Amino acid sequence: MKKIVLVVSMLCSVSLFSQITMGTPTSETNRWTFGGGIGLGFGSNSAFYLQASPRVGYRLTDDLEAGVVGSVSWQTSKYYNSTMFGAGPFANYYFARSFYVGANLQHYFINYKDKFYDYKANQEETALYLGGGYMQRIGGNSFMQLGVMYNVLWKENSSIFSSGLVPNIGFVVGL
Repeated sequence: MKKIVLVVSMLCSVSLFSQITMGTPTSETNRWTFGGGIGLGFGSNSAFYLQASPRVGYRLTDDLEAGVVGSVSWQTSKYYNSTMFGAGPFANYYFARSFYVGANLQHYFINYKDKFYDYKANQEETALYLGGGYMQRIGGNSFMQLGVMYNVLWKENSSIFSSGLVPNIGFVVGL
């Protein structure tokens, strides 16, 4: 019972600490934004997926932001391993302080190894994501972004991605 109370207490204090630090407002003259997202997944055949996508932006106006986003992901299962790195520019236009539309050009470098057939491949692919979504304020100048993007360069038979549609959840500080 003591262990359960200790774990719950630690989780609550971490949660409260993160809310306090994220809600700290920045100076009005600071136009830099920081954020990104993380992903974690599990699947059949011992599949595991880990992804991180940090971003740095600059508010050109109160409603227009441009910057650079990176992406790194690692996947593994009983049958394959895959590592992917990507980077490129992005632009977001915010309206009504709750919604955004955006564009993101990413160039990916992919390293793939099939364990079953002992096959290795290195590929590159460019993706142009267009879309938008909703922003929820989580304190001061911090927001959670929920959106959907579509890769307009996606081709069903030649892309490394299974679909052109990408739902996303991310966080931004500095808006």
